Amino acid sequence: MKVEQIYTGCLSQGAYYIESQGEVAIIDPLRETKPYLERAEKDNAKIKYIFETHFHADFVSGHITLSQQTGAPIVYGPLANPTFEAIVAKDNEVFKLGDVTITAIHTPGHTMESTTYLLKDENGKDHAIFSGDTLFLGDVGRPDLAQKANEVTQEDLAGILFDSLRNKIMPLADDVIVYPAHGAGSACGKNMMKETVDTLGNQKQMNYALRADMTRKEFIKEVTDGLAPPPLYFPMNVKMNREGYSDFNEVLAEGTKALDPETFERVANETNAIVLDVRHQNDFISGHIPRSIFIGLDGGFAPWVGALLADVEQKILLVVAPGREEEAVTRLSRVGFDKTLGYLEGGVAAWEKAGKEIDTLTSVSAETLKEKMQSNVPIVDVRNDGEYNTAHIPQAQHAPLGFLNEYLDGLPENEPFYLHCAGGYRSVIAASILKSRGIHNVVDVAGGFKAIKEAGIPVEA
Repeated sequence: MKVEQIYTGCLSQGAYYIESQGEVAIIDPLRETKPYLERAEKDNAKIKYIFETHFHADFVSGHITLSQQTGAPIVYGPLANPTFEAIVAKDNEVFKLGDVTITAIHTPGHTMESTTYLLKDENGKDHAIFSGDTLFLGDVGRPDLAQKANEVTQEDLAGILFDSLRNKIMPLADDVIVYPAHGAGSACGKNMMKETVDTLGNQKQMNYALRADMTRKEFIKEVTDGLAPPPLYFPMNVKMNREGYSDFNEVLAEGTKALDPETFERVANETNAIVLDVRHQNDFISGHIPRSIFIGLDGGFAPWVGALLADVEQKILLVVAPGREEEAVTRLSRVGFDKTLGYLEGGVAAWEKAGKEIDTLTSVSAETLKEKMQSNVPIVDVRNDGEYNTAHIPQAQHAPLGFLNEYLDGLPENEPFYLHCAGGYRSVIAASILKSRGIHNVVDVAGGFKAIKEAGIPVEA
């Protein structure tokens, strides 16, 4: 038996490859299926099953394409209602894979169809659970995504999740391995560990939601407390996972079309596409197409695209570093953004050579900010609530990037204001959004809060 976790850091997502006697099961695959096909071919094995723990909200799964490519059936747990052909397993239904078995254990709460898959070895011993978003390391899945007005509340779902954990998962042996669908950084939970594999026994000891003496009322309160609003693209990803999507190869072919500056500009005007600049933030600062939005590939790219662009039907044109065009389109498709129309051939240099306008972003060091602060300049902190509450510049206005639109009216109008995040990535995203809205009196602080502390600028909790 072989079990391999295929972890994607950008999405904080774990997919799984299980092989026994030439038969393979894939659990929660990403949109691009090539890695799974290549692994099976390397093992001279055949993909027999594609298991989905639930209808994912934070990414588009590769289940439909992989099933078409391999003939392997897609398996969901009870209460799932996909519009395509799939096996909707019964609670405790067993699937044989070579010398091992995989049992579908219905564990609703994160969503009503959420299912944990229990892997038993060739001797019938419980070996591991693939817990999806039901159980994370250090946390459990948020119970607010599947709530329905006047029918099911997040408190109802939290109570159902409590029962699933107590009755289905916690009775399992302490040496059972836990393989979750996400780790730290995912918006599907709030307190996840950076580790991606653990034993159930250790989770019983340190996961706040698995305390042995925890009451149902305490669980509901603690699990629902402090939940940030889910990103706006989540319901659209659920819809794509339940109803289907375009073939990935078609999306890739369309998105990687090279467009000369004239064609690029014409397509942008005709389609109202967003110009998305995915280069490093320093390149964007030095020169970019006016009104383009920066979200760099070298940061939390896909989740920020989903959170800030929100509408998966939005048409996109790319400005991308040479050789990274396919990567950009692939990572956009992982969160359902399939409408990429091509990229600027030759990049910003070609745009400028064609005589077209270039914009820049003013950026200063933390040392310069320290000098400017003697004049009490306005400062805007775009980090999230937790970061801001832990430590911030006392006079800094807080405008978290994920909710920047709600803070536009409060920004200074007639003088430069200084924008910072933790390290310099999110502040450039925020600055690009503001400049696209006609707010040009923004100044980026290079290096973010890390550089601010190193410069000796006073901060407070």
